[in-house]
Amino acid sequence: MKEILAELETRRETARLGGGERRIEAQHNRGKLTARERIEILLDEGSFEEFDMFKKHRCTDFGMDEQHIPGDGVVTGWGTVNGRTIYVFSKDFTVFGGSLSETHAEKMIKIQDMALRNRAPIIGLFDAGGARIQEGVAALGGYGEVFTRNVLASGVIPQISLIMGPCAGGDVYSPAMTDFIFMVRDTSYMFVTGPDVVKTVTNETVTAEQLGGASIHTTKSSIADGAFDNDVEALQEMRRLIDFLPANNQADLPEISSQDDVDRLDDSLDTLIPDNPNKPYDMKELIQKTVDEGDFYELQPSFAANIITGFARMEGRTVGIVANQPMVLAGVLDSDASRKAARFVRFCDCFNIPIVTFVDVPGFLPGTAQEYGGLIKHGAKLLFAFTEATVPKVTVITRKAYGGAYDVMSSKHIRGDINYAWPTAEIAVMGAKGATEILYRSELGDPQKIAKRTKDYEDRFANPFVAAERGYIDEVIMPHSTRKRVSRALALLRSKEEEMPWKKHDNIPL
Repeated sequence: MKEILAELETRRETARLGGGERRIEAQHNRGKLTARERIEILLDEGSFEEFDMFKKHRCTDFGMDEQHIPGDGVVTGWGTVNGRTIYVFSKDFTVFGGSLSETHAEKMIKIQDMALRNRAPIIGLFDAGGARIQEGVAALGGYGEVFTRNVLASGVIPQISLIMGPCAGGDVYSPAMTDFIFMVRDTSYMFVTGPDVVKTVTNETVTAEQLGGASIHTTKSSIADGAFDNDVEALQEMRRLIDFLPANNQADLPEISSQDDVDRLDDSLDTLIPDNPNKPYDMKELIQKTVDEGDFYELQPSFAANIITGFARMEGRTVGIVANQPMVLAGVLDSDASRKAARFVRFCDCFNIPIVTFVDVPGFLPGTAQEYGGLIKHGAKLLFAFTEATVPKVTVITRKAYGGAYDVMSSKHIRGDINYAWPTAEIAVMGAKGATEILYRSELGDPQKIAKRTKDYEDRFANPFVAAERGYIDEVIMPHSTRKRVSRALALLRSKEEEMPWKKHDNIPL
């Protein structure tokens, strides 16, 4: 018996070494942790249960029958994050560069199936070079099986991808179908075709970082929801994110105790809005002073910063925050902001996370670049997302809510549940100056008349009361009471139920 137990321990030690000491050292020299080191940081101490530690590939072509390493380039299993079950796979770059083989894919598929059956989130840690060339179509078939499960799990369990090294070719499409993608600065990159292929086909000379590094995907492409400075920070932030998310689409929202008084008032909010309507202010200040303990987990902070998205808590329960940011492009809606917010709203709706929307929007961004770039369809994405969402929706208009953008930002007309406005809110088709110039075009030559007309328009529409008179605003509230009013509205809506007409699925304007 002792010999058998000793052999088991020897086999385990061999498997834990992955590609061997030399490759582990090379991994560390690149500033990266190994697959198992990453799992140890991600999960609660001692909670990881590994599956398929001894699994090996079955390829015999190109000398592969002489190269067998237990685990075959990916570590899979389950554990807990702050006591909550999480499934995980972690690509092992020290074994065949983390490349995907048929058996490598089988390990991933097994853990994906288990996560879906048991209705628990799954996190993928990517550090790999794509498909294993020696296996050809068998590897491609493995990718297809992984992709299928990404789609089946979408909207059922949270799926998170953390890119911690190279992620190229077929490997990029699995993360692309998950709910969130995060990257590590300087050591990770994502692209369909690498710099060498780009050079050959298009004659462009570009580095891996310029083609698909964290700096690109968090600012230009919007592929990544955030980036972190190193592996440890990235993994710790994943633990923080998981705390905001329910286990699945039928689970209760996670709830933690909060010492922040739900009835707390904040008098500083009464002076947040500048006297000059064209002067910006920081909407994040309002968010942080409204949510529990100022704790706000922002997503895509470096992309389309004219709109803010992220998670927070009210009375200890998760809420999704969508807010215009007057500090950037005056908070205007453009194609990028619309796509960013629409995807976030749809995630919240999938997982029954209430949405709180803070509105200060002067309209949609004009110009040929926006129109040629499909602003109509991109703007419709956000309109569609808010309208189809059946979760509790609470909206607070702080200042401008002009034109179609007023409708789009979770207005009462698209099934907003509770809609508040501050006394400083201006709800109108457009700003007073533009409206006056259209309504009284014949009087443009008389500055005094135009000034009076503008003042009359402001008196009539540059306030929330016309909308309130029609019931489009449920109540005009004092800014200092925002936290209390939003909390009470969310509590009121906890048992909300809203039926949708039967459909196989909708056809959102992609």
